[in-house]
Order: sequence, then structure tokens, then C-alpha cells
Amino acid sequence: MPRAEVIGLGRSGIAAAKVLNQDGWDVTLGDSATENSILSRPNGQELQASIQKLQQENILVKLEHSPSLTAEYKPDLIVASPGVPWDIPILVAARDQGIDTIGEIELAWRYLSTIPWLGVTGTNGKTTTTALIAAMFKAAGLSAPACGNIGYAACELVLQQNQPDNNLDWIVAELSSYQIEASSQLQPRIAIWTTFTPDHLSRHKTLENYYQIKASLLDRSSQKILNGDDPYLRKLGQSQWHNAYWTTVEGKDNFIGDRQIKRDRLVKIEDSWIVAFGELILPLSLFKMPGKHNQQNLLLAVAAARLAGIDKNAIAEAITSFPGVPHRLEYLRTYQGVNYINDSKATNYDAAEVGLASVDAPVILIAGGEAKPGEDQAWIAQIKRKAISVLLIGEAAADFAQRLSESDYKNYEIVETLDNAVVRSVELARQNNAKAVLLSPACASFDQYLSFEHRGDHFRELCQAL
Repeated sequence: MPRAEVIGLGRSGIAAAKVLNQDGWDVTLGDSATENSILSRPNGQELQASIQKLQQENILVKLEHSPSLTAEYKPDLIVASPGVPWDIPILVAARDQGIDTIGEIELAWRYLSTIPWLGVTGTNGKTTTTALIAAMFKAAGLSAPACGNIGYAACELVLQQNQPDNNLDWIVAELSSYQIEASSQLQPRIAIWTTFTPDHLSRHKTLENYYQIKASLLDRSSQKILNGDDPYLRKLGQSQWHNAYWTTVEGKDNFIGDRQIKRDRLVKIEDSWIVAFGELILPLSLFKMPGKHNQQNLLLAVAAARLAGIDKNAIAEAITSFPGVPHRLEYLRTYQGVNYINDSKATNYDAAEVGLASVDAPVILIAGGEAKPGEDQAWIAQIKRKAISVLLIGEAAADFAQRLSESDYKNYEIVETLDNAVVRSVELARQNNAKAVLLSPACASFDQYLSFEHRGDHFRELCQAL
């Protein structure tokens, strides 16, 4: 019986272990966490029950564990969950020894490669674009669930496909650079690149490495769609992929930058209509999400849907009923005349700048967390234009305070936690006639939370409790 090691006791790792177990592998599911740290998680009790169930299914679960590469225990396959760095010593050593070492997405691809995949990548905009595409496919009557960074773990779809009367028409996958890096054979029918700005450099080291990882997904895809309003993609993409499809909110007369694009390869906004490949699709007024960035996401989704053969009536139906994406400019409630908005998914400066630009001023901004490398000048300029006050939380609070002060912005306070920020925001909103309180952290969440979802859920609870 072949042996497999799955690293990471999360949703993706559990699904991968189940897939391999059902296919006759001897599976060990390992995690570096301790039993106490497992129980301290918000879903700790549920996770402990899952461990017991896995063991009943003859899946060996080991905590405080790393795979062994000695001859006696050497696995035939190692599957890493998305959060496991691809360059940790055990994975590097395994690849050097010729052990088949892949990510969870790649494992799902091996079982579902006969189904067309649609892959969405990019620094920002992935989640909204993926959710819009999934909604359009659903409106067309197709079975095309979202997976990857949102929705299902990809291997959960493998388990579903193994059930009777559960045939998938498409797989719509939001793919981070981490997942692409560990999925060298994944070949989407359609691939989308939303935006490109510096991010995850602590893991990928250089901007060039980060770019090449994402570019590899498009290299392997049959049809490529790029956001022509992104300056980096516009500069490099037009020379790298001559057969790509392009979208633009800003383009005039079919131009993207200084290059003319053929009508049959362009999706754009013209006279307040969405025009895809020369055909009128629907009025832009049907789309209610704020911000130019969301219009860019919409055009990318429309391009993908049309290439997949989705009727424009189904596209219009999906757009008019689309509720938005949790944690991305998510309206929570109005309290004392002030809108409370959850943008916890804004984990870098560019996303936070876009979020702040999309909200009516004056705004009280809540920012901070685990800082990432990046260029913050445009974000700070947006703060100076829109924010009446900034409440700083988490590890980055002191550094952000210094940066704001150096930029001649003085209306900030270090409040340390979200609990304190929400309480203080009520007082400041009343004093300054603020229109909105916006959580848009410009930071990762791992200093105080398990994920940006965990952070956003906490913010939602605090706001609803006001």
C-alpha cells in the first residue's frame, strides 16, 4: 500500500487525507500544533471531534509531527496544505530526494482534471471576482462551486464528485501564489489575473519570484484574461501573452495604455454599458457594489463567463442579486447614523487604499495587525484625504503611528485591540459627524487572530452588539 503524508490539520489537509484514504493510500495527517493549541482555536472542539473521526477511518493523525524521510518511514507522496511554506527544509529535502511533493490544489487537480477549471489569481480582487463568476455559473444552471481560498477546499470537491448524482460542470478556483507554487501541473481552461502589486515578499523574497509564480498559472492555461487597468500587468502581459483577453474600465476606443486591442478580445465599459467582445451585455447601473476596483472585478468575471458560454441573461441575473463578499467592504449595520463596514480582507496597503477610496468621507479608519512589506505612500495619502481619525491596533500600531506622524497626519490613536477601537469609534463618530467606521487593516491578522475571517467576524460581533 502506498504511503502518503499530509501536512496541515486544517480544512484542506483533512479533505486531502480523506481523498487519499478513500483511494487506498496509507495516510498520516500531521501538524506541528500541540493538543492544547488545537483546543484553544475557536473551532477547537469541532476539530478534536474531526480528529477522532479521522482515526476511526484509519487515518493516522499526529500532532507535533513532521514527516520522516528515513528509509523505514519514507512516504511515496507528501501533500502540503496552502499555509505551509513551500521552502521549509522538509519539503525541500523531499523534493531533492525525488519524493512526489505537491499542494492540496494539485492533488485535487489529479482527480478532477477531466473537468474544466477556471483559476483566478492576483494580489487583490480575487475573492470578489471568483464569487461573481460562481454566481454567474449558478444562474446559468451549472454546477460550478467556488473553491481554493473561498468556498470549498478543492479536495472536498473530489469527495463530492465521488458521490452519485453529483457531477461538476466547472471548478472555479481562487488561487493564491502559495497554492500555485505547489501546483505545477494545474492547467485551467480559463485563467484570470486581477491585479499585481508587492505582497507576500516575506515568503517569495523578490517581486520577480512572486510575479513568475502567478505568471506560471497563465502560461499553463488555455485562455488568459488580464486586467488592463493594472499598470504592471499592462506593461508585462501584452508582451508575454499576445493571445490574451483584456478588460478595462478606463480604456477609450479599445485602447489599453498605448496599444489597441481587437474588439473580440476586449471587455470594457462604454456609455455606462458593459460591452464584452463587441456585444452589449448589460447596463452598469445593475451592479451595486461600490468602487472602480469592483467594476474591474465585474469585467473580469463577465469575460470569463462569456468565454465559458454563459448567456448574458444569466450574467444579468447574477449581478442584480449579488450580495457582495464577506470581509470585503461588507456593510454590517448603521448605528447612530454611522455605517459600520468590514474590510478585514484588506491585508495589504493597496487593498486598504482601495477600500478607503470606496467609502464616503469623513471616515474613522481602524487599521493595524501584522505588518507586511510594501509601499504605503498612496495609502497614507488616501488617509489624509478621507479619514477624520485613525484607530491603530495590533503589532503594527506603533510603526503606523510613526509613519502617519512623519507624513504630517496627527489624528491617530493607538487603541491596541478591536474591542477598544469599536468603543472609541462611537465616541469619535459622534464628535466628528463621521459617515462611516471602516475596518481596513492594511495588515495580516496573525498577531491577534487566526485569519482575516476570524478578525472580521469579531468586528461584526462587536458592531452588532453596540
